[in-house]
Amino acid sequence: MSIRSAAPRSGRPTRLHSAVFQPIGDEGRAALVERRIAEAIMGGVLAAGERLPAETELAAAFGVAPATAREALLALRERGLIVTRRGRTGGSFIADSADPVRFATRALLDGSRVSLRDAAQHYLAITAACVELAARRADESEIAMIVARLERGDDHDLAAWRRASDDAVIELAALSQSARLTREQMKLQGEFSPLLALIDTDPASRAESRAHLLAVLRAVGAGDAEAAVRALRASTRATIDWLIAYRERHASAATTPIATVAPPNAATTAAPTRTERSST
Repeated sequence: MSIRSAAPRSGRPTRLHSAVFQPIGDEGRAALVERRIAEAIMGGVLAAGERLPAETELAAAFGVAPATAREALLALRERGLIVTRRGRTGGSFIADSADPVRFATRALLDGSRVSLRDAAQHYLAITAACVELAARRADESEIAMIVARLERGDDHDLAAWRRASDDAVIELAALSQSARLTREQMKLQGEFSPLLALIDTDPASRAESRAHLLAVLRAVGAGDAEAAVRALRASTRATIDWLIAYRERHASAATTPIATVAPPNAATTAAPTRTERSST
């Protein structure tokens, strides 16, 4: 199996999925290979049951020695993130027990409110630059195709929705026609995707995220950069408010095993909606 053919179970490689297997250059050490794959697993980019490329293919993709790729895979197996199966159909597969919600919750608790807001400002600055350029450079028909895919998608399938929404943002960045901005957006989307997946577990907030993203895309399609950036700012502000509220609810449980921390649920946490928080 070649790297080009590696794809999520949907059968169509996404831009974010393809970004996982990019060269890591001179810093190509086992720990960095392990970290990139682990983050992709916990972010839902690499799904449970998905087969990883062979050691030699991983080594070639990351630009490291086969022994380095082998060491990274061993570390991932020891962490329980991948499993190895023997035989003609064997190989390394993402473990069914890999839990993106648990990973994202842990990452959120380990950080601070200040670092979260700072990261959000960075994300907003890059994404807004992409949006502004796309509004001037993209063809309306290109945006219409992205919108149509999102509207056809089922946002009740959380993994599929997260892949589709991440891919839409990266496609939007690509339409800015700036290679540097697109590369940075792909990197940031990979970092933020696990946290955005937490929000997806709240149906009301997921619906609001979907509405914000469609508003951004439609404004870009209409060539209205100002409206697109306004919608993006509203979405980012609501996202950070939600994540901070989620973090505060779970901070008291930080000393208990992370498996006991349940994902947000409107029926049990009675958390305010993103709209209610952003209006206060």
